[in-house]
Amino acid sequence: MIDLYTWTTPNGRKASIALEELGLPYTAHPIDISKDEQFQPDFLKISPNNRIPAIVDRDNGMSLMESGAILIYLADKTGKLLPKSGDARYRVIEWLMWQMGGPGPMLGQVHHFVKYNKGKAPYAEERYLKEAHRLYGVLDRRLAEREFVADTYSIADIAIWPWISRFEWQTIDMAQYPNVKRWYLAIAGRPAVQKGYKVPKDVGEIPMP
Repeated sequence: MIDLYTWTTPNGRKASIALEELGLPYTAHPIDISKDEQFQPDFLKISPNNRIPAIVDRDNGMSLMESGAILIYLADKTGKLLPKSGDARYRVIEWLMWQMGGPGPMLGQVHHFVKYNKGKAPYAEERYLKEAHRLYGVLDRRLAEREFVADTYSIADIAIWPWISRFEWQTIDMAQYPNVKRWYLAIAGRPAVQKGYKVPKDVGEIPMP
């Protein structure tokens, strides 16, 4: 059994979608970041960086913060969604790291400046929107010749997809990126993704372009 500490954010949804895809039993514990619950002492023992998601594996007592580390751990635990060795493994890790270094922080800045603080910092809006389009272009080109980012469905797709699911927040017209749109809709149709998207609470249906 896995204890999942999470909230309704792209990073949080990575973990819940992975748990659903891998078929691991888990209990979701909401950490409402709008109420600063991520700063509670009990949570800081599990996640010293006061960020969700975090997990505790009751099988062995392992606790982990950081969504990328959690995805690798869960995949290795089950032997699914991440090849065990060789080029295929490192290709998945490569695109997982791309998400953590690119779409995660950069699209997060778009959310901050464009959705929540529009008009306050025009330079920042322009800078991060330009970077958002660059990243969508990278992903679109990658998906032009393959079904998933690392050829087969993996934790790399699971990491990237929740950030793309906020394309409306990013003012992105998905029609500009047809390969991303095809990939996005295919993943959105997966039952495990639909279930994981609504953890720890249902805040509405998956956005559809």
